[in-house]
Amino acid sequence: MAELGLNEHHQNEIINYMRFARSKRGLRLKTVDSGFQDLKESRLAEETFTVDEVSKVLSGLKAVVHSEVESEPINTAYTKVLPLRQLFSQAETWYLKLQTDISELENRELLEQVAEFEKPIIDITKPKLTPINEGGTTELLNKEILRLQQENEKLKSRLKTIEIQATNALDETSKLERALQDLQPDQGNQQDFINAHDLNDSEDTVTALKSDFQKTLNDKTKSQKSLEENLAAAKHDLLRELEKKFQQTAAYQNMKEILTKKNDQIKDLQKRLAKYESED
Repeated sequence: MAELGLNEHHQNEIINYMRFARSKRGLRLKTVDSGFQDLKESRLAEETFTVDEVSKVLSGLKAVVHSEVESEPINTAYTKVLPLRQLFSQAETWYLKLQTDISELENRELLEQVAEFEKPIIDITKPKLTPINEGGTTELLNKEILRLQQENEKLKSRLKTIEIQATNALDETSKLERALQDLQPDQGNQQDFINAHDLNDSEDTVTALKSDFQKTLNDKTKSQKSLEENLAAAKHDLLRELEKKFQQTAAYQNMKEILTKKNDQIKDLQKRLAKYESED
């Protein structure tokens, strides 16, 4: 099979579009053939025709063919806009501005290359390809986002449990404080020591729960920061890759060559102007 200089994914996208275009073209041809067949069956039953009758028959056939021939390029132009719209929309997601070279549409060499590319394509159903904006780097990022979201849900559940434990511990501390206040003076120092010891244990529990709660919050903050850094790095890598591929296109090379020629012309004019100024 002829190649178009694209990777396998993009080449398969073009194959799918060419299958679609071929099917639409086949339907148009069938409509034209049907018009001729109807003419044979319904209007050519007689053995002889006058000039006016032949003219009328041909006029009717002309109208059918003219309608199909006119609608085909219109429909083709509209359908070509739709995949371009999809590509531009995906590019705008990454803040890119794509450009097209209209003059390449009449490049006979490229058109013949596309024709050679279409010849071996057979019309079979293939699995639907993954859209551009759901593959590669973006797919990995989506998986990482989903993982972090699940981790955040677990952290939220853990935080809720810790809050409940902290509330219970505080309630227990309040009860111990009230019990300590209600103690009778004649109960002695031993009972005071026991209550004070229980109070200290409750305070230690509250302190431990607060420390665990703060650690959980810090882990969540680090996870979110790591996700933001990964997203930014992936975006920058993709932008660099797209810029590198764009610099390899014919449009970029032509523009670079034009700018180089313009710079050379400006330098030459500056030298001439300097020469004339020197003579004056």
